[in-house]
Amino acid sequence: MNRIVIKVGSHILTENAQISKERMKSLVELIASLQQHGKEVILVSSGAVSSGYTKLQLDKSFIPNRQALAAIGQPLLLKMYQEKFDKFGIICSQVLLSAADLDSRKRTEHAKNAINVLLSNKVVPIINENDVTATEELVFGDNDRLSAHVTYHFDADMLVILSDIAGYYDKDPNKFDDAVLYKTHSFLSEDVLNAEHSANNEFATGGIVTKLQSAQFLLENSKEMFLASGFDLTDIKSFLIDGVQKGGTLFKA
Repeated sequence: MNRIVIKVGSHILTENAQISKERMKSLVELIASLQQHGKEVILVSSGAVSSGYTKLQLDKSFIPNRQALAAIGQPLLLKMYQEKFDKFGIICSQVLLSAADLDSRKRTEHAKNAINVLLSNKVVPIINENDVTATEELVFGDNDRLSAHVTYHFDADMLVILSDIAGYYDKDPNKFDDAVLYKTHSFLSEDVLNAEHSANNEFATGGIVTKLQSAQFLLENSKEMFLASGFDLTDIKSFLIDGVQKGGTLFKA
């Protein structure tokens, strides 16, 4: 496992309508540690809309407003990442993609070439959906599907999704005390994959369904996905650095 895609959503990065500096710091520390262990890391990060909202409080239910907030917030978000990565002597970069970029073989190849150059020079690519034009992603995906396609098209070995829950359970752990965590999972039913989308905070637009759909896409393409808590990175570190799975769910064929 040499190339890893890490996806962090708005719910993990945001606290009290602000970008959580402590959570971002922990994430950057994790990526720095992975680099020290010889891993190439691509970061798919949400948070542009919530960053923009800290400067201009527009009604987020109106799509043009969310697009405007993304335009305001994207440079703010990147600046925060740059400041955190700089403390480890790591350069980070911004790559904005749309679904059309990954639907075109030529455009995908151009993006892949750029990503390969960045990674070969130990630069961390920070990828986000081009939210100003990609309204569908703003409404439904929260970068889950994007991160799966990035994993596939850019030759990563695994997608790691930092979630607001500790993994994939047999039932909703927020509603059922006897919910059981799957340590590994290899089959997802159509009912599960087509369930109604849910979101857990005012900035998140995805939910467990889009994460499972991402896992299914990767399973179908002989890739793996690891789902674990983004609030406490202990299980992520143990799995990625020590090779010990203490928690989280590994989706593999």
